[in-house]
Amino acid sequence: MAFYNMFKVSMLLTLLSNLKSGTLTTKETLSVGFPAQCSRIECPTYDVVESGDGYEIRVYNSSMWATTDPIDDISFVDGTRTGFLQLFNYIQGQNDYKQQIEMTAPVLTEIVPSDGPFCESSFVVSFYVPKKNQANPPSATGITVQKWGPTYVAVRQFGGFIKDSDVGVEAAALSTSLSGTIWSDAIKKSHAGEITTVYTVAQYNSPFEFDNRVNEIWFKFDM
Repeated sequence: MAFYNMFKVSMLLTLLSNLKSGTLTTKETLSVGFPAQCSRIECPTYDVVESGDGYEIRVYNSSMWATTDPIDDISFVDGTRTGFLQLFNYIQGQNDYKQQIEMTAPVLTEIVPSDGPFCESSFVVSFYVPKKNQANPPSATGITVQKWGPTYVAVRQFGGFIKDSDVGVEAAALSTSLSGTIWSDAIKKSHAGEITTVYTVAQYNSPFEFDNRVNEIWFKFDM
């Protein structure tokens, strides 16, 4: 088992290195809908409020998330890799209960963008805690377990492996799709105090899956 886990981590680092160099690129825009991966792996539940042109409005039900401390980096790929490895160790038993936890989806990376092109952004990576662990999730150094109440999210889906250059483009496309809607006004109001708009990238696939990849850009907001 230890060898297998080391092999998975080694392959993960190789894949993420390839992503940064741009050698794995098969991105496509997807019609927003229920991620197929959630039919075979546990995901948080939500209700769809509206399906629009290029976006979907969801309300996520109350849930628990294991979250890293903020990671400062100039690269989304590197920041996500750092946080994911912390969460991978957490679910493999490096927690106060020495408890192994089933993998879920999506893995979220919340981004507080930098003020300039060569400045570090802040990344917080989160893992959805399975329902069977939510009553008493284990704690761990560097990991905080947070409870979400009902949460509104505007969503845009796209495929492929994500590069650093994709993130801002997809976030801008979601913003454009929402322009002129009541959701755009609610998002602006919710993020009014921010110097740069905070948004989230959701990834549903294992790094070992090359086909039918699903990623999402999220804008969380209050109504």
